[in-house]
Amino acid sequence: MFVSKDLSINEKNHLVIGKNDTVELAKQFGTPLYVMDEELIRENCRVYKSAIDKYYNGNGLVLYANKAFCTVYTCKIAAEEGLGADVVSGGELYTAIKAGFPMDRIYFHGNNKTAEELEMAVSNGVGHIIVDNIYELEMLNEIAKAHGVVQDIMFRIKPGIDAHTHDFVRTGQIDSKFGVALENGEAFEIYEKAHNMSNVNPDGLHCHIGSQIFDVAPFCEAAEVMMNFAGDLKDKLGLEIKKLNLGGGYGIMYTENDDPVPYDEYIKHVSEVVKETAEKRGLNIPFILMEPGRSIVAPAGITLYTIGGIKDIKNVRKYVSVDGGMGDNPRYILYESKYAAVVANKAGDKATDKVTVAGKCCESGDILLNDTMLAPVEVGDTLAVLATGAYNYSMASNYNRIPRPAVVAVNNGEAKVVVKRESYEDLIKNDIF
Repeated sequence: MFVSKDLSINEKNHLVIGKNDTVELAKQFGTPLYVMDEELIRENCRVYKSAIDKYYNGNGLVLYANKAFCTVYTCKIAAEEGLGADVVSGGELYTAIKAGFPMDRIYFHGNNKTAEELEMAVSNGVGHIIVDNIYELEMLNEIAKAHGVVQDIMFRIKPGIDAHTHDFVRTGQIDSKFGVALENGEAFEIYEKAHNMSNVNPDGLHCHIGSQIFDVAPFCEAAEVMMNFAGDLKDKLGLEIKKLNLGGGYGIMYTENDDPVPYDEYIKHVSEVVKETAEKRGLNIPFILMEPGRSIVAPAGITLYTIGGIKDIKNVRKYVSVDGGMGDNPRYILYESKYAAVVANKAGDKATDKVTVAGKCCESGDILLNDTMLAPVEVGDTLAVLATGAYNYSMASNYNRIPRPAVVAVNNGEAKVVVKRESYEDLIKNDIF
């Protein structure tokens, strides 16, 4: 019935997450409310780490992609589980620093890093910076020189792979704002330039082909392309690539129509390609990195809402409005993303009503679920939207000056606030009077 295994129904017919009654959570902490199951987050971290240990003999590191859900809380979990961190902005880096995350396990991405962000990274001893372009390379080399260090780097490579996903989250093709391309020779040229610089050390390759991908084949193809490029760099420049970062993008189940591949299956098949290509090209097996984010936290999260106005337009549509919307989940208005939902206080009842769940923002497009089936709803019911642990809190906004929800972590029957709910005072704290 549910898209995540951490959900169940109790004797009150209420939805349960992490041994916590969601209806009681809504009463205690208010709605809208993000709820994260810490036990499942940790379990997902361990699945990836175990797969690295199994298929690469421990010669690798899983990097948690913070853009999916970045808080001090999640940074601490990732560190405790032995993961590294993928950060894409000064803000995400600052959060990791404040969480006490080991700097040598941080990989800093981004297609247009500022001088201030690079200064922060170098001065704090970030392990690797994934350089995107010539402009950034030259700026970073000067910053590293000023600090008297040689900064380890990778370049983001566009391997020319069709990831079979939404256009807005495809990133491996040549027509992308990210990285440097193989097809036109710019990737080779930028490695040659970096190889001759004094304050950067290009010891790795990076690629990321897209997000929410349900097919193993594109990942295998990308691995082969990247390993062959590593072979070219060794043959033509004498440059040995010691680290290979194959990105993330593994699909998850948002609705019953999604059929994701088990996470460790991706790693198994890709490892075979890496080993075979290494043998063909006379390469050592590189230290393997990957960057799961969505697949670690999305299944572990739900969002709770209170149902308000119900508008049944005869022969047209039944609208059910909730006390949140595009401010706390903009993914429908951006991508028409589909979710599953359940009336939390009627979790075992049959879904017999076709409704459209609308948010409270002043936009016609503020929709959370379009033509979805729910148990018959009433004003005051608690609605749970499932698999919202990724790209909901992290993409949330204050549109219409609506405060962002709190985040509550649950674990084995316990619940705690890990991000407090914003107040109206928070909304005006930067206004100048």
